[in-house]
Amino acid sequence: MKRILFLTLLITVTFALAVATNVSAQGKGHGGGGGGGRGASPGDASMGRSDEGRNNASMRSNGRSDAGLERAQTASQNMHDADNDLRHHPNIASDLHVNANTLRAGYQAALATNPNLTFGNYVAATRLAKNLGGRNPAITRDAILAGLAKGDSIGKTLRNLGLTSDEAKAAKKLADMQIKQSKNR
Repeated sequence: MKRILFLTLLITVTFALAVATNVSAQGKGHGGGGGGGRGASPGDASMGRSDEGRNNASMRSNGRSDAGLERAQTASQNMHDADNDLRHHPNIASDLHVNANTLRAGYQAALATNPNLTFGNYVAATRLAKNLGGRNPAITRDAILAGLAKGDSIGKTLRNLGLTSDEAKAAKKLADMQIKQSKNR
């Protein structure tokens, strides 16, 4: 009987010590205080380096960081505009014999190369490639998009791909009319 009482007491004391050790360890971490023992005042921890660091990425990259951010924002806004255009004019995709998701995915891929590409120019390039590609194998959507990415207009791109000035104007006029019809249906 004494032995059982002794074992019960020993187990209880051991359990109490384990719980007490665990409880006393709580709150001894590095959170909620002066930042790992560096002091509680705001100026002590970073000595103002955090204010300087905010500009370091831009300054050390000679503006490339800002340019990348601007490209991403432009591409995001253009994608948002494309979503609105497809929502308001669902016939654009069906008249090109693709579904809206396929058209959207192609445009998103094109934005990775040229974030300034508008959805209207992407649709025009797609329409022109469908209209002209059979007779002129050099005229593809990718070829037109490459010209636009270089900064050329659609007309100049079509001329560079082998059309005469009059043919380029007529092709662009037809594509614009077809796109307008898609939007008005």
